[in-house]
Amino acid sequence: MSAPVIHSSHWGAFTAQRVENELNIIPFSADPDPSPLLENFTDALTHPARVTQPMVRRGWLEEGPGPDDRRGADEYIAISWEQALDLAAKELQRVAELYGPQAVFGGSYGWSSAGRFHHAQSQVHRFLNTTIGGYVRSVWSYSSAAASVILPHIVAPQDEISRRGVSWREIAEHSDIILAFGGLALKNAQVASGGMSEHTERGYMKQAARRGARFISVSPLRSDLPDAAAGEWLPITPGTDAALILALLHTLYQHGLTDEDFLARYCTGWPTLVRYFQGEADGIVRNAAWAEAICGIPASEIITLAQRLHGRRVLVTVAHALQRAQHGEQPVWLGLVLASALGQPGLPGGGYTYALGALGHYGKAFNRVSFPSLPQGKNGVEALIPVARIADMLLHPGEPFQFNGVERHYPHIRLAWWAGGNPFHHHQDLARLRRAFCRLDTLIVHEHSLTATARHADLILPATMTLEREDVGGAPTDRHLFAMHPVAKPHGEARDDFAIFRDIAARLGKEKAFTEGRNVREWLQHLYQQMQQKLAEIDHPVPDFDHFWQQGVLTLPQVDDGGRLMRRFRADPLANPLPTPDGKIQIFSAVIDRFAYADCPGHPVWREPDEQPNPLHPLWLIANQPAPRLHSQLDYARYSAKHKQQGKEVCLMHPEDAAAREISEGDIVMLHNARGALLAVVNLSVNIKPGVVQLPTGAWYDPVDPKAERPLCRHGNPNVLTRDIGTSSLAQGCSGQITVIQAARFTGDAGPVQAFSPLIPAATRE
Repeated sequence: MSAPVIHSSHWGAFTAQRVENELNIIPFSADPDPSPLLENFTDALTHPARVTQPMVRRGWLEEGPGPDDRRGADEYIAISWEQALDLAAKELQRVAELYGPQAVFGGSYGWSSAGRFHHAQSQVHRFLNTTIGGYVRSVWSYSSAAASVILPHIVAPQDEISRRGVSWREIAEHSDIILAFGGLALKNAQVASGGMSEHTERGYMKQAARRGARFISVSPLRSDLPDAAAGEWLPITPGTDAALILALLHTLYQHGLTDEDFLARYCTGWPTLVRYFQGEADGIVRNAAWAEAICGIPASEIITLAQRLHGRRVLVTVAHALQRAQHGEQPVWLGLVLASALGQPGLPGGGYTYALGALGHYGKAFNRVSFPSLPQGKNGVEALIPVARIADMLLHPGEPFQFNGVERHYPHIRLAWWAGGNPFHHHQDLARLRRAFCRLDTLIVHEHSLTATARHADLILPATMTLEREDVGGAPTDRHLFAMHPVAKPHGEARDDFAIFRDIAARLGKEKAFTEGRNVREWLQHLYQQMQQKLAEIDHPVPDFDHFWQQGVLTLPQVDDGGRLMRRFRADPLANPLPTPDGKIQIFSAVIDRFAYADCPGHPVWREPDEQPNPLHPLWLIANQPAPRLHSQLDYARYSAKHKQQGKEVCLMHPEDAAAREISEGDIVMLHNARGALLAVVNLSVNIKPGVVQLPTGAWYDPVDPKAERPLCRHGNPNVLTRDIGTSSLAQGCSGQITVIQAARFTGDAGPVQAFSPLIPAATRE
């Protein structure tokens, strides 16, 4: 038994004590509502899915770098760290010298560790900047790319609307109606990048409900609004929120319930949108009767809802989910317009907020000073891609694409270096993604576990997991900073990313540039001292690093300035203009209009998704965020595993849809469409709209035949089925939230799930 130590994660802080191969986890004492995801740490340290030694793919080792269709279906050979580091350094040098840094893609995603130093994305980017002068980068996120692009055009950068928007405290004290398009699911709010020590959303919802505030969730899923909100559920057809909002605007306008004074003083383009929803150009009146046929909500309910909103303190929220679909920019834009038509922006507890409840960061107070991030150096490569366009980039090098008003060209990537991410979790159309990765010369992956991405790598470098590192955990909206002491020694031959990159940089003659002469502890001290100095400047002294490291937790000063931008704007729009072309809310955007994108014109519109239910695929599939894990992290661990049935992910279906297909509770079902198929166990519920199936993301991809053009995942990864297209030419965001499928009871034999099986290197086989 080891001594208990303090640690932190994206879903909460805790004290851990190792007992043989398991951990006893005690949540942080100040957390009023700890996340159950902490249970995933209990048995993760020595799971058979851990990567224990460096490995190289046989085809790459024997035949050299180059495109290879065997990725994902080849043997691996165990090698020493010295050989692995030599191979990695030699290949990076080869690509950089032959093709330049513009042929290297710095893959990674920001969720690998709550520790601020061992943030894998920062580590890989710093490494490539300091060794070869840069890399091709991706911008924005799979979660919110459409919103990240549209919001600066129409109101302000996303952080101002999400992180510094209307706070949970304001909602609890002032809001009358919280109209939540996409709901406010607590499973999403329990996580935050960098960590969150106090889960307060449930408490604020209860406080608001007791005061009489009404939460209204517009979603195909009842579960998108927790019981704590004591709210109402308005079931809607997936992907049709923009049509509903247009009908609400039409109803408000026709009944004289819009705040015309606010629209005239604070907004640009309202008359243009009025002409649109009245159908002056095309004869289509976008009223409640029109919306009923699209979104499945009776016209009478739409009219009643619009009337209820008038004269109340209303907060309109739009979830990440809505913009993760084709034309996802539109509901984000229209949510802002609806709040403006009601005259609410800038009022306490009223107005508009994007992604409230999507992350634990949002709706919280801000630290006056936060722990600094690892400096990444200068990237000398200008080429970039929207984050969800990686398969397009690899499959179509040199081809043009539109992005936010600019025509760009996809670079020709020879080497992708991936640390801290699993694109075979968060990308769409996985058969297409595999074909794209097969076009690379080389894929190098740092991983602590054998994800599907690791199983497609040419070099697998075993990385430590957060429990095996020392770091500092904290977030800009978390008043507690944690000294993250290692809970266990590295498993097998695992090394942290910094050590891996340091040794490769040394082989390239760049170790000093990468490390600046510091080891991990010295970097932590250096970054802490920067924060300490800034706190001293505001007369808030804190202990030195050694004392902080010993005591384990530090409380930072905060300021509650949520909603500041819109409050100041409302008080005096001339003195405090918004960062838009004319300083006002853009109901019509001349900038976007000049881009001349048919799929995203100069004012918000309803555009029907190209893919609709049809006789072959009559059901909608919602591929939303999972409840028992963060994305796909630790899918094999205890809390995640106990939410599976028969070793597979669980999907939700309405009893009417199940009866029509002779499907019963607990059956294994095949969900399929033109892109692929998967197996899942079905649960039946009336808390989902008929015609809709829900299957969360995060089950590790486990194809029966990895090279199949139309793969069957026996574990239940929905991204076998989702479409790999951009939201529009404007944002090119991820559109993986919804697709269309057919469902049938499965009676065949696909074999046992192999997603968590260890690799047995070919060199050690008998």
